[in-house]
Amino acid sequence: MNIILFGAPGVIRGPYTKFLTEAYGIPEIYADLLRTTVKSESDLGKRVKAMLHEGKVLPDETRLAMVQERIEQDDCRSGFQLDGYPQTLAQAEALTAAKIPVDYVLDFVASDDDIVGRMAGRRLHPGSGRTYHVHSNPPKVEGKDDVTGEDLILRDDDREETVRARLSAYHKKAAPLIDYYKNATSTPDTRYVELDHTMSVTRVTEHLKSILG
Repeated sequence: MNIILFGAPGVIRGPYTKFLTEAYGIPEIYADLLRTTVKSESDLGKRVKAMLHEGKVLPDETRLAMVQERIEQDDCRSGFQLDGYPQTLAQAEALTAAKIPVDYVLDFVASDDDIVGRMAGRRLHPGSGRTYHVHSNPPKVEGKDDVTGEDLILRDDDREETVRARLSAYHKKAAPLIDYYKNATSTPDTRYVELDHTMSVTRVTEHLKSILG
């Protein structure tokens, strides 16, 4: 199976990419693709390394070539997962034009309010990296680390206004992609599936099993 995963900022997909790898033998290939391409020392890898050294932004055709080279490796014989690609409609159309089949698009969804509530409620102890949540995992003393008693902080990235701005940007970018994969005319062999990210990991995993077989 060849699978694409979507999800807004704050929607954690790690447990599910791990499950898909372990249960179906399909690796997630995009997160580490840049490093593995450069490390490969292939002609493409050398070109990518040179572009990065020169501070150039990788064009869409190069990113597609990286994906094409990666899926030819032995561990992708049973399929692959792409989490983070395609990022634009042009990239999705190029993937189709390259005749790289996509069997499933898994869209992990949650309301903006739910995401904001989870992210804006997080608190961090900078010295240790220990994390808390004001509702689901509060410290023993409000605003204080359980171990040291030092102040906890709200990261700038977790502030409500920052999270909402990131979500707005994501929706504008993702909407054309989602419409593309929902359209049976443009992608007749692709099944688009929404998964409720607010459910427990166990329930979402069971839902995945029922979908994928």
